[in-house]
Amino acid sequence: MMRNVIIVGSGPAGLTAALYTARANLEPLVIEGLESGGQLMMTTEVENYPGFRSGILGPELMGEMRSQAERFGTEIIQGDVSKIDLSSAPFCLVTNEGEHHCKALILATGASARLLGLESERALMGHGVSTCATCDGYFFRDKPIVVVGGGDSAMEEATFLTKFASSVTLVHRRDSFRASKIMQDKASNNPKIKFELDTVVDEIRGVEDGVVKGVALQNIKTGVIKHIEVDGVFVAIGHTPNTRLVEGQINLDGNGYIVPFQGTQTSVSGVFACGDVQDHVYRQAVTAAGSGCMAAIDAERYLEHLAD
Repeated sequence: MMRNVIIVGSGPAGLTAALYTARANLEPLVIEGLESGGQLMMTTEVENYPGFRSGILGPELMGEMRSQAERFGTEIIQGDVSKIDLSSAPFCLVTNEGEHHCKALILATGASARLLGLESERALMGHGVSTCATCDGYFFRDKPIVVVGGGDSAMEEATFLTKFASSVTLVHRRDSFRASKIMQDKASNNPKIKFELDTVVDEIRGVEDGVVKGVALQNIKTGVIKHIEVDGVFVAIGHTPNTRLVEGQINLDGNGYIVPFQGTQTSVSGVFACGDVQDHVYRQAVTAAGSGCMAAIDAERYLEHLAD
């Protein structure tokens, strides 16, 4: 079956694109992936999304977005896309259910935060463990926290979190940082930030209580383990854009993010990108939703030109 528009991804960007294309009578198909809803599904309270003055649970917000898109005629199917062929239009996507073809394609596959790989990290995600200081810093007012990482983003997040936290311990596995000197100096000169170098997080404590209670830090040179009490752990070791399926077919930057131009158009005519898959700067639900709206409007105009 030929579709006007297929949207890959079901986070705020994908579902907003679905809402707008559905209201334009384009009858979009959303392939949501096995992890539907994007990163907000791992977030408990969302207090910075406009329109919800008392906050809203991440999964509840995504449920509302999904229902709104479906109300206007969006079809949503579960399953991962295993192959995308952009060599010629119409485009072909392969899923476990078979092939899907479309005249316009919107990529909203997001970016995955790199994690430490601890079971306790997964168990406490959204309950004291976070990958977004801007999203969750407010919840740690006057509380001690840990930031893990050694790049610019870790320094930036640690510095930002001093606005709320009583203290910030920056944990880095090496004895020197990858961060730029200006960012290092900014963090080093902040009296609220202390450093644990040559150190890794061995365990996050509090799984039994359902909330972070502390961390076990291991010095990788001496093997010594130190326990400290903290209320939050922010993992800032980078993100990986989910662009594997279009690698070599579309222009990506040095970090693997899609490079859009003239709005959300990609280097392949008829293919548009929105959300975190093309945004390594802001990475917020509201900016993802905004770019989803842009991609939908760009795709609608593209299809109108095709019909001329």
